[in-house]
Amino acid sequence: MKFTAITTLILGFFLLTIPAFAQTPNAETIIQKIDDNMSSKNRIVTSEMVIRGNRKDRVVSSRGYSEGNEKSFTEYLSPEREKGTKMLKLEDRLWIYSPSTDRIIQLSGHMLRQSVMGSDLSYEDMMEDRKLTDMYDAKVIGEETFSDRKCWKMEMIAKVEDVSYYKRLVLVDQERFVPLKEELFAKSGQMLKQTTLSDVVQIDGRWFPRKMNYKDMLKAGEGTDFIIKEIQFDADIPDYIFSKGSLKK
Repeated sequence: MKFTAITTLILGFFLLTIPAFAQTPNAETIIQKIDDNMSSKNRIVTSEMVIRGNRKDRVVSSRGYSEGNEKSFTEYLSPEREKGTKMLKLEDRLWIYSPSTDRIIQLSGHMLRQSVMGSDLSYEDMMEDRKLTDMYDAKVIGEETFSDRKCWKMEMIAKVEDVSYYKRLVLVDQERFVPLKEELFAKSGQMLKQTTLSDVVQIDGRWFPRKMNYKDMLKAGEGTDFIIKEIQFDADIPDYIFSKGSLKK
Protein backbone atom coordinates (compact mmCIF):
# COMPACT_ATOMS: atom_id res chain seq x y z
CA MET A 1 0.00 0.00 0.00
CA LYS A 2 2.89 2.32 0.85
CA PHE A 3 4.56 1.62 -2.52
CA THR A 4 1.31 2.37 -4.34
CA ALA A 5 0.90 5.73 -2.60
CA ILE A 6 4.46 6.85 -3.43
CA THR A 7 4.10 5.70 -7.02
CA THR A 8 0.81 7.56 -7.34
CA LEU A 9 2.39 10.74 -5.92
CA ILE A 10 5.35 10.57 -8.32
CA LEU A 11 3.07 9.84 -11.28
CA GLY A 12 0.79 12.74 -10.31
CA PHE A 13 3.74 15.14 -10.11
CA PHE A 14 5.01 13.96 -13.49
CA LEU A 15 1.62 14.49 -15.11
CA LEU A 16 1.36 17.99 -13.62
CA THR A 17 4.72 18.99 -15.08
CA ILE A 18 3.97 17.81 -18.62
CA PRO A 19 1.82 20.85 -19.58
CA ALA A 20 4.49 23.29 -18.33
CA PHE A 21 7.18 21.66 -20.44
CA ALA A 22 4.85 21.35 -23.41
CA GLN A 23 4.17 25.08 -23.33
CA THR A 24 7.83 26.03 -23.79
CA PRO A 25 8.76 25.98 -27.50
CA ASN A 26 12.31 25.07 -28.43
CA ALA A 27 14.86 27.83 -28.99
CA GLU A 28 14.80 27.51 -32.77
CA THR A 29 11.03 28.09 -32.81
CA ILE A 30 11.35 31.13 -30.55
CA ILE A 31 14.02 32.91 -32.60
CA GLN A 32 12.15 32.10 -35.82
CA LYS A 33 9.07 33.83 -34.37
CA ILE A 34 11.25 36.78 -33.32
CA ASP A 35 12.50 37.05 -36.91
CA ASP A 36 8.92 36.89 -38.19
CA ASN A 37 8.12 39.95 -36.06
CA MET A 38 11.30 41.96 -36.40
CA SER A 39 12.41 41.26 -39.99
CA SER A 40 10.78 42.12 -43.28
CA LYS A 41 11.44 42.09 -47.00
CA ASN A 42 11.79 45.87 -46.84
CA ARG A 43 10.66 48.81 -44.74
CA ILE A 44 10.41 52.61 -44.57
CA VAL A 45 10.94 54.16 -41.13
CA THR A 46 10.57 57.75 -39.92
CA SER A 47 12.27 58.07 -36.55
CA GLU A 48 13.82 60.26 -33.87
CA MET A 49 17.09 59.54 -32.13
CA VAL A 50 17.33 61.14 -28.67
CA ILE A 51 21.02 61.45 -27.78
CA ARG A 52 21.44 62.11 -24.07
CA GLY A 53 24.34 64.45 -23.27
CA ASN A 54 25.85 65.73 -20.02
CA ARG A 55 24.04 69.05 -20.22
CA LYS A 56 21.16 68.55 -22.62
CA ASP A 57 19.62 66.08 -25.02
CA ARG A 58 19.84 66.28 -28.81
CA VAL A 59 17.07 65.01 -31.07
CA VAL A 60 18.00 63.87 -34.57
CA SER A 61 15.20 62.88 -36.95
CA SER A 62 15.60 60.77 -40.06
CA ARG A 63 13.85 58.71 -42.69
CA GLY A 64 15.30 55.34 -43.59
CA TYR A 65 14.69 52.79 -46.33
CA SER A 66 15.92 49.21 -46.18
CA GLU A 67 15.69 46.11 -48.33
CA GLY A 68 16.55 42.90 -46.51
CA ASN A 69 20.02 42.99 -44.99
CA GLU A 70 21.83 44.05 -48.14
CA LYS A 71 20.61 47.58 -48.82
CA SER A 72 19.71 50.61 -46.72
CA PHE A 73 19.51 54.36 -47.22
CA THR A 74 19.05 57.00 -44.50
CA GLU A 75 18.47 60.74 -44.84
CA TYR A 76 18.68 62.99 -41.79
CA LEU A 77 15.94 65.61 -41.60
CA SER A 78 16.85 67.65 -38.50
CA PRO A 79 18.40 69.49 -36.69
CA GLU A 80 19.64 72.00 -39.22
CA ARG A 81 23.32 71.10 -38.91
CA GLU A 82 22.56 67.41 -39.63
CA LYS A 83 19.90 68.04 -42.27
CA GLY A 84 20.81 66.55 -45.64
CA THR A 85 23.38 64.09 -44.30
CA LYS A 86 22.82 60.74 -46.00
CA MET A 87 24.06 57.19 -45.53
CA LEU A 88 24.00 54.37 -48.06
CA LYS A 89 24.75 50.73 -47.28
CA LEU A 90 25.23 48.16 -50.02
CA GLU A 91 26.13 44.75 -48.60
CA ASP A 92 29.18 45.39 -46.34
CA ARG A 93 30.02 48.85 -47.72
CA LEU A 94 28.88 52.14 -46.23
CA TRP A 95 29.04 55.63 -47.74
CA ILE A 96 28.20 58.91 -46.01
CA TYR A 97 27.42 62.20 -47.72
CA SER A 98 27.93 65.45 -45.81
CA PRO A 99 26.22 68.54 -47.29
CA SER A 100 28.57 70.89 -45.40
CA THR A 101 31.57 69.56 -47.35
CA ASP A 102 29.66 68.26 -50.38
CA ARG A 103 31.77 65.10 -50.12
CA ILE A 104 31.07 61.37 -50.05
CA ILE A 105 33.30 59.22 -47.84
CA GLN A 106 33.36 55.45 -47.45
CA LEU A 107 33.65 53.81 -44.04
CA SER A 108 35.07 50.33 -43.53
CA GLY A 109 36.83 48.15 -40.98
CA HIS A 110 37.30 49.57 -37.48
CA MET A 111 35.75 52.90 -38.57
CA LEU A 112 32.36 51.18 -38.54
CA ARG A 113 32.61 50.86 -34.74
CA GLN A 114 32.54 54.65 -34.37
CA SER A 115 29.55 56.40 -32.81
CA VAL A 116 26.81 57.73 -35.09
CA MET A 117 26.49 61.47 -34.35
CA GLY A 118 27.63 61.06 -30.76
CA SER A 119 24.95 58.46 -29.97
CA ASP A 120 25.31 55.06 -28.30
CA LEU A 121 24.80 53.40 -31.69
CA SER A 122 27.72 52.51 -33.93
CA TYR A 123 27.65 52.32 -37.71
CA GLU A 124 27.85 48.53 -37.28
CA ASP A 125 24.64 48.67 -35.23
CA MET A 126 22.97 50.67 -37.97
CA MET A 127 24.11 48.25 -40.66
CA GLU A 128 23.31 44.95 -38.89
CA ASP A 129 19.83 43.82 -39.88
CA ARG A 130 20.26 40.10 -40.47
CA LYS A 131 17.88 37.55 -39.08
CA LEU A 132 18.87 36.00 -35.76
CA THR A 133 18.47 32.53 -37.27
CA ASP A 134 21.23 33.39 -39.76
CA MET A 135 23.68 34.54 -37.08
CA TYR A 136 23.15 32.64 -33.85
CA ASP A 137 22.65 29.27 -32.21
CA ALA A 138 20.30 29.69 -29.27
CA LYS A 139 19.08 27.93 -26.16
CA VAL A 140 16.52 28.72 -23.46
CA ILE A 141 18.30 29.05 -20.09
CA GLY A 142 15.43 30.18 -17.86
CA GLU A 143 12.43 32.43 -17.33
CA GLU A 144 12.14 35.96 -15.91
CA THR A 145 9.56 38.69 -15.52
CA PHE A 146 10.54 42.00 -17.11
CA SER A 147 8.31 45.08 -17.36
CA ASP A 148 5.45 42.94 -16.01
CA ARG A 149 5.82 40.53 -18.93
CA LYS A 150 6.72 36.85 -18.63
CA CYS A 151 9.87 36.22 -20.64
CA TRP A 152 12.11 33.40 -21.72
CA LYS A 153 15.77 34.07 -21.03
CA MET A 154 17.83 32.98 -24.01
CA GLU A 155 21.53 32.68 -24.68
CA MET A 156 22.59 33.19 -28.28
CA ILE A 157 26.11 32.34 -29.47
CA ALA A 158 27.37 33.43 -32.90
CA LYS A 159 27.63 30.69 -35.51
CA VAL A 160 29.22 32.97 -38.13
CA GLU A 161 32.34 35.12 -37.88
CA ASP A 162 31.11 38.48 -39.21
CA VAL A 163 28.83 39.53 -36.35
CA SER A 164 29.10 42.65 -34.21
CA TYR A 165 28.42 40.75 -30.97
CA TYR A 166 29.59 37.22 -30.20
CA LYS A 167 27.01 36.50 -27.50
CA ARG A 168 23.56 37.84 -26.63
CA LEU A 169 21.51 37.31 -23.48
CA VAL A 170 17.94 38.09 -24.45
CA LEU A 171 14.64 38.33 -22.56
CA VAL A 172 11.86 37.40 -25.00
CA ASP A 173 8.19 38.18 -24.35
CA GLN A 174 6.51 34.76 -24.08
CA GLU A 175 3.24 35.94 -25.61
CA ARG A 176 4.38 38.34 -28.33
CA PHE A 177 7.81 36.90 -29.25
CA VAL A 178 9.57 40.28 -29.11
CA PRO A 179 12.91 40.90 -27.33
CA LEU A 180 12.40 43.25 -24.37
CA LYS A 181 15.99 43.38 -23.14
CA GLU A 182 19.33 42.37 -24.64
CA GLU A 183 22.85 42.25 -23.23
CA LEU A 184 25.47 42.13 -25.99
CA PHE A 185 28.94 40.68 -25.39
CA ALA A 186 32.33 40.49 -27.08
CA LYS A 187 34.02 37.10 -27.46
CA SER A 188 36.18 38.01 -24.44
CA GLY A 189 33.06 38.06 -22.28
CA GLN A 190 32.96 41.84 -21.85
CA MET A 191 29.47 43.36 -22.09
CA LEU A 192 29.52 46.02 -24.81
CA LYS A 193 25.90 47.15 -25.15
CA GLN A 194 22.55 46.84 -23.47
CA THR A 195 19.27 47.46 -25.26
CA THR A 196 15.79 47.83 -23.81
CA LEU A 197 12.79 47.63 -26.12
CA SER A 198 9.35 48.99 -25.24
CA ASP A 199 6.07 50.45 -26.55
CA VAL A 200 5.32 47.15 -28.31
CA VAL A 201 2.35 47.43 -30.67
CA GLN A 202 0.78 45.29 -33.37
CA ILE A 203 1.46 46.52 -36.90
CA ASP A 204 0.27 44.64 -39.98
CA GLY A 205 -0.19 41.45 -37.98
CA ARG A 206 3.21 41.53 -36.26
CA TRP A 207 4.36 42.72 -32.85
CA PHE A 208 7.01 45.43 -33.01
CA PRO A 209 8.68 47.78 -30.46
CA ARG A 210 8.43 51.49 -31.26
CA LYS A 211 11.04 52.55 -28.71
CA MET A 212 14.54 51.16 -28.20
CA ASN A 213 17.16 52.37 -25.74
CA TYR A 214 20.75 51.59 -26.69
CA LYS A 215 23.31 51.85 -23.88
CA ASP A 216 27.04 51.68 -24.66
CA MET A 217 28.42 50.01 -21.52
CA LEU A 218 31.90 51.44 -22.17
CA LYS A 219 30.80 55.04 -21.61
CA ALA A 220 28.75 57.01 -19.10
CA GLY A 221 25.23 58.28 -19.66
CA GLU A 222 21.66 57.10 -19.98
CA GLY A 223 21.99 55.78 -23.50
CA THR A 224 20.27 56.77 -26.73
CA ASP A 225 16.55 56.39 -27.42
CA PHE A 226 15.55 55.36 -30.94
CA ILE A 227 11.86 56.19 -31.36
CA ILE A 228 9.85 55.08 -34.38
CA LYS A 229 7.30 57.68 -35.45
CA GLU A 230 6.04 55.82 -38.51
CA ILE A 231 6.90 52.49 -40.11
CA GLN A 232 5.78 50.72 -43.29
CA PHE A 233 6.59 47.06 -43.88
CA ASP A 234 6.95 45.52 -47.35
CA ALA A 235 6.51 48.90 -49.03
CA ASP A 236 7.33 49.74 -52.65
CA ILE A 237 10.79 51.37 -52.71
CA PRO A 238 12.19 52.64 -56.04
CA ASP A 239 15.51 51.05 -57.06
CA TYR A 240 17.24 54.44 -57.44
CA ILE A 241 17.05 54.97 -53.66
CA PHE A 242 19.78 52.37 -53.18
CA SER A 243 22.33 53.98 -55.48
CA LYS A 244 25.29 56.28 -54.90
CA GLY A 245 23.56 58.85 -57.10
CA SER A 246 20.88 59.28 -54.43
CA LEU A 247 23.44 60.58 -51.93
CA LYS A 248 23.74 63.99 -53.61
CA LYS A 249 20.13 64.37 -54.73
